[in-house]
Amino acid sequence: MAYVCDLGSGQRVYLENQGPQTRVTVSFSGVGQQQQASSSWHTGNWTAPPEAFQTRSGVVIQIHGSQGASFLQVQGSSMALLSQPPVLDASQSLPLQESAASSSMPPMEPMKPMPPMEPMKPMTMGNMSMDTAGNMSMGDMSMSLNPMEMRMGNMELRMGSSSSSAASSAAKTVRQFCSQCGTAVKPDDRFCASCGAQLD
Repeated sequence: MAYVCDLGSGQRVYLENQGPQTRVTVSFSGVGQQQQASSSWHTGNWTAPPEAFQTRSGVVIQIHGSQGASFLQVQGSSMALLSQPPVLDASQSLPLQESAASSSMPPMEPMKPMPPMEPMKPMTMGNMSMDTAGNMSMGDMSMSLNPMEMRMGNMELRMGSSSSSAASSAAKTVRQFCSQCGTAVKPDDRFCASCGAQLD
């Protein structure tokens, strides 16, 4: 024999007579989550269907067993066997329904798959814009990521330069030497500082 009592707000109490034991399972179900707690007590075989009452201190369940009446109190997820019969004069009777599912919880609904993310759109902020390749421009300033370049007005900063620009920068750093004595000279020198020869 098994009974279920719906307490509202996704909370249910399942009652089951397993020989001389009474098993009580409290379940909570919400969006995407379920919890349950179970306990059992020696009450003897049931002689009549159980009864449930809503009191100020929680739900009281009366079990009519072969050993007499037993009272169980349910508060949230905690359950206890009462040592004294409670006063049920001002309590409200709760309906119990016979259940074939006993203490098993209802199956969880599968989660819906997440929709795929939309591709990133170009970002604009005032006069600043960024395209999908990560290149950014704002007024006279522009920046690209591959290769890493940044331009602002007539200034330019470049990392990972191409071979052609590397060759031109290497040409600028070629050292010049005096044709008479072989001493290194600067490009803007007119005479050799070592021998005094006039430079071309």
